[in-house]
Amino acid sequence: MDDSEFIEWVTGHQRQLLRSAYLLTGDLHRAQDLVQEALVKVALRWPRLRGGNPAAYARTIIVHDNVSWWRRHRRELSSATSGEERVSTDPEAALVVRRALDRLTPRQRAVVVLRHFDDLSERETAQILGVNIGTVKSTNATALARLRDGAPELLDLIGRTR
Repeated sequence: MDDSEFIEWVTGHQRQLLRSAYLLTGDLHRAQDLVQEALVKVALRWPRLRGGNPAAYARTIIVHDNVSWWRRHRRELSSATSGEERVSTDPEAALVVRRALDRLTPRQRAVVVLRHFDDLSERETAQILGVNIGTVKSTNATALARLRDGAPELLDLIGRTR
């Protein structure tokens, strides 16, 4: 394995992967764990992935591992007090986005993050999530409608009115 080539790839993609994982989870520590696991899996398959799109493979791992985590812990999450405010040192805009994303289901959140934050195409998003393009389109439309109706502070943030 060419370590320098892999290290260069990690250096160029780790921050973006972490941002995506954080937007998916809302938890920096879990996001870091997801990215670390994804990078280990990419490293193990580097000779096969390096000529293709290792970032897409890493995103797929992050999304799938997050869904698996969420399925294992959803009962705990639903019984926890949902009104608790998270302590955050992020700027106000980041908090508005985070709270808006919290209103979405895990699948909706994944589609919105991959399509609008990572700027992936519908086809790339569908491949990462293991669904068809129509599912990505309908999930995205439902998520955006939910955000328009349930998170008007997003419109205020970007200076648009309803």
